[in-house]
This record gives sequence, structure tokens and C-alpha cells, in this order.
Amino acid sequence: MALRAAGRQSLVDTVVDQLRAQLTGGDWAVDDRIPTEHELAEQLGVGRNTVREAVRVLVHAGLLESRQGNGTFVRSTADPSAVLRGIRAADTLDVLELRVALEAEAARLAAERRESADIVALRGVLRTLREHGDRAADADMAFHMGVVQATHNPAFIEVYRFFSVQVHESLITSLRDEEMPPIDLDTHEALVDAIESGDPAAAERVVRELLSKPLEAVRAVAARRRHTRSTSSD
Repeated sequence: MALRAAGRQSLVDTVVDQLRAQLTGGDWAVDDRIPTEHELAEQLGVGRNTVREAVRVLVHAGLLESRQGNGTFVRSTADPSAVLRGIRAADTLDVLELRVALEAEAARLAAERRESADIVALRGVLRTLREHGDRAADADMAFHMGVVQATHNPAFIEVYRFFSVQVHESLITSLRDEEMPPIDLDTHEALVDAIESGDPAAAERVVRELLSKPLEAVRAVAARRRHTRSTSSD
């Protein structure tokens, strides 16, 4: 099936979108070799350099794979960027609920797989949290990232690395400074203790307790805002 020719003003992003649509639409299957740069350039009505850059973007995104001397092949027809866009569009409560699910499993795995270096790193971040208290938002993010890194699961780590930024941005957007729950240092320390002792059930229980506080804060804010909208419309 021929690709829709790109318009005169199209550049790399337009070609990326058209190739992505072909991939996710099932025009090519996993392990299929896609047309050559020359063929794609003719089909799209753009230069070969534009096609080359677009293919490079999709290789980086994990949808295509370049094989030296053989061409470019389909690696996946599932578009990870669609998932990421969905997370960006989700409301804060949805993001936090997903965070609880991710970090509960991360805590369990960390308790099973942690190494001594992981515990040293987590206790180092804890010291930073205690020194800076409520102003240590970056250290708090680093702490939770450290728990995930202790899983030693590279897929988990990369997904959470992106996701943690979305959590931080969602909280800032949703809550004012005075609505942000204080950092619970004792519960953070209890989580490290559970991970260090190799107790997956305790680690999961503690991380759920830890994350219940921002969940409650966001639910309370959402309820107040719904009440305000309801009373103002009466």
C-alpha cells in the first residue's frame, strides 16, 4: 500500500507521522523490511535526507531497526509515544494511582534484589531529605527513583524515569505549595529498612502507606474544587 504523498510544507515530523501510521496501522508486520530510502522518498514526495532523518527518529523510538547491509526492519508496531501522550493527558489522580501500582511492585522487587550499593545510595538520599526537609522535592524524586533502580530491571527503570517527571509536573499543576503534603521522613526510612531486610510484603505495605498521603491530598483538592464549581453554578 503506497504512502500518502507528503505536502509541500512537510518536513521530518510529517514523514515520521506517516511512517508511524503505516506501522501502527498494520501495513508492515514485525520483522518486515520497509521500502528503501529511495522508494519512500518517491512515495512521499520528499528528499532522501528527510526520509533518512524520519527513519532515524523511529529507530530511536524502538519501532524500526537498521541492520547493516540488509536494510531497515520493523521492530515493533506498538507505538510507545502514544502511551506517553496518554499519561501526559491524564489527570493527577489517575497518574498517582498508576504511581502506587508501579512503586508497590518496585518496592517488592527491590526487597528481593537489592544490593549493598543500593541501600547505601538510598540512605544517602535520606540524609539529604532530613537536612533539607520540605524543600527537598528533587531529593524525594531521587529517593523513589533509587527504589526503582534497586529492582535492577532496566525496563522498569526507564519507564519510571519518564513517569517520575510526569508525577512531579502533575502535582505542581494540581496542588498549591500549602496543599502539598509534607515529606514523611520516618516512612521513607521504614521503606529502606524493609528493602534492606529483604521483606517484600513489608516494603509494599510501607510504600503504599507513603503514597497514600499525596493521594489523599489530591482527592481532597479535587473534592473542594467540585464543590466550588457546584455552588458557583447554583
